[in-house]
Amino acid sequence: MVDDIGNNIGVMTRDQALELAAQKGLDLVEISPTANPPVAKIISFDKFRYQQEKEFKKHAQKPTGGFKQIRISVRAAENDFKIKVKKLEEFLEEGDKVEVMMVLRGREKYNQEWARKKFAEFLKLITAEHQITMPIKPGGKGLVMQIQKTKQ
Repeated sequence: MVDDIGNNIGVMTRDQALELAAQKGLDLVEISPTANPPVAKIISFDKFRYQQEKEFKKHAQKPTGGFKQIRISVRAAENDFKIKVKKLEEFLEEGDKVEVMMVLRGREKYNQEWARKKFAEFLKLITAEHQITMPIKPGGKGLVMQIQKTKQ
């Protein structure tokens, strides 16, 4: 049994614990039902539920494997590419895998050679140590490739 401050009260019956919670105007919440004896805490149930949701969201948002995406366009100028390369290099320094996606729209989809040349121009601008883990291939709404930092 744990009270609302977090102090360990000790082992007591369920009726005693419910009475103590009622005196404090709070709820009795079972924290660990599989423990022997089960662990219960005197806490507001709304607060407990809020903490559970917060913890769930925290774990659900964690990226699995550190995977980032950069989107470029065939119509982009060299300065636009430089800005994207700068961000890509930041991701590589953090140790993330980066997926570079060249978005093709309309007629651009049928001019794959031109798009691959623009992709090659983009790759030449990357100065950080990197290796290509997935070569350029059609995927999604255009061309896709994956890059990661070289392992020393």
